[in-house]
Amino acid sequence: QVQLVESGGGLVQAGGSLRLSCVASGSIFNIHAMGWYRQAPGKQRELVATITTGGSTNYADSMKGRFTVSRVNAKTVYLQMNSLKPEDTGVYYCNLFDSGRSQLYWGQGTQVTVSS
Repeated sequence: QVQLVESGGGLVQAGGSLRLSCVASGSIFNIHAMGWYRQAPGKQRELVATITTGGSTNYADSMKGRFTVSRVNAKTVYLQMNSLKPEDTGVYYCNLFDSGRSQLYWGQGTQVTVSS
């Protein structure tokens, strides 16, 4: 069973920074990519950023220049969030795509609240 555990969320003032962590564990055949998504209250889940095992990254336009996704090791990724805005508030989810099993896994999410 694969588990993803996010941490690092919290309450921060606008303009501040947070770093989220995601650690994967369990039986993973082949990690193709890990990513971050977020869901604001009353809205659909949306892409924040992804990173492949080869280091290629992809960002949503609104996060470019403020957020940075990085890979610490094969099963750990960070999301550095700077210049946070109130509209960045939401639950941030980590996911992992196991290409060996064609399976997508999700974590439980971590709450980020940005006050104005």
